[in-house]
Formats: sequence, C-alpha cells, structure tokens
Amino acid sequence: MSATTPPRATPLRLAVSGTYSSGKTTTTEVLSVATGIPRTDALTAREILVDLVPGKQFQQMSAQELLMLGLRRFEERVNGEAALAASERGSFISDGSILHEWIYGQVRMEIGINPGAPLFHRALKRVAGLPAKRFYQQYMDAYGVVAKHRTKRTYDSFVHLPVEFEMAKDGHRPVSEKYRVESDKLLISTLEELEIPYTVVGGTVQERVSTIVELYGLPLAVPIDEAVAIAAERIATSKDRVAQQQIENLRETSIAKKVRYAVTY
Repeated sequence: MSATTPPRATPLRLAVSGTYSSGKTTTTEVLSVATGIPRTDALTAREILVDLVPGKQFQQMSAQELLMLGLRRFEERVNGEAALAASERGSFISDGSILHEWIYGQVRMEIGINPGAPLFHRALKRVAGLPAKRFYQQYMDAYGVVAKHRTKRTYDSFVHLPVEFEMAKDGHRPVSEKYRVESDKLLISTLEELEIPYTVVGGTVQERVSTIVELYGLPLAVPIDEAVAIAAERIATSKDRVAQQQIENLRETSIAKKVRYAVTY
C-alpha cells in the first residue's frame, strides 16, 4: 500500500490483544509509526510496579498489591484511550485492551496469583489464600462486568496475536507458560462472548503489520521496514525498558523475605 493512500473516512479504535510476550508492544509501536495513528501512551505494568510497590518483583506481590496494579493500569488505559477518541482524528491503536487486566487477574484466581514464582512459593500462597479466595473471586466477577461493558463501548475491532513462541528464560517473567495459554484462551472466548470483531494475526512483525494495514485499509506514512527500525529504537530507550531493568536489578531477596511473601496472600 502506498504512502499516498487516502486516510480512512471513519475513525478506527483498534485493540491489539494477546497474552504476555506475544509481541503487542512491538507490533503496536511499528503499526503506529507506519500509519501515523497514535498508540495509547499509558504507564506499563512495570512502570506502575516501580511506582506503587518499589523494591518488589511481580512474583513477590500480594493479592492486594496485584489489585492495586490492575486498577491503576485500568485507569491509565481509560484515560489514554478516552483522550485519543475525543481528539480531532478520533483513531487510536491500543497496546492490549481494557479486558487485559481482568483477564490476567481472572487467570491468577484459577492457577495461582504468582504463577511465575517457585513451586514452594506457589503452594504456600495457595494455602494462605483459601480464606480470602471467595471475596477476591467476587471482586474479579464484578470487575469483569465493568471491563466487558467498557470494552464494548470503546473498540471497533481487535487484532489478536497468538502465542507463537516461548517466553524469554531470563528468570524475571511474572507468569508461566500455562498462564499464557489459559489467558490466551480466555481472551478469545471473551471476544466471542462480546461478539466483537477480531482477527488472529501471526508471523514476523513485518508480516503482522502488513496484514493489519491491508485488513483495515490503513494509509502508510512510513515504509514498514523503516517503521520497524524506528520502533526498535523507541522501545530500547523507553521508560518501560528502564523500569524492567530496575526490577531485574533488585538484590536477591533473603530466605526470610521469600517466606513472608509466600505466606502473605
């Protein structure tokens, strides 16, 4: 598609969904650079973690802290998307969606709130959480109703990125492969429940962006290969990457603290 392609006559509010490490951030950044459609600029989960719970890794967080993070992320998404929808152009590309924080929380309720933690930590956490689990499940059910209603009102369409490769084995991922599979399934089933149009798009970043551009008839402001290089530089210097480094550079937690984290639901 050439750069002279006229812009769409109507705004496009597009969510690019997928679970952890499916390539959402890279794909949305490249797509935004290539088309000129703004990408929602909200704090990432890593940035929020460093702000709200400094000194902790994801797998050390309690249920209350995870709820805090999810609510703050929900707030960031709503504010960012509403501002872009109200702008003159009215179009935006969302890295994830309003559904994602609920999806992630719901799957944690099913398989454990710290799925990326060691086995002994997960076992202790599961036992510690038994008295509170009913309340947290009721909370997640209510959260889901709100998230689904907002999703129906916010997005025109979804592009879903499937799980095509394993997570990086760097020891700092807050989830497991089982968690990724289950959250991917729940994302798809929820989109079908809500009857929101979606298309599964896989392949390399170039292939994904080319497919999305063609699928929605989007204009190209920058050639895709050039957009990939620009996006890679932006991501490498982003605040999210800095926050990731801060989390990864935390000192090794003592055995006493590990046990305390494990028995605190």
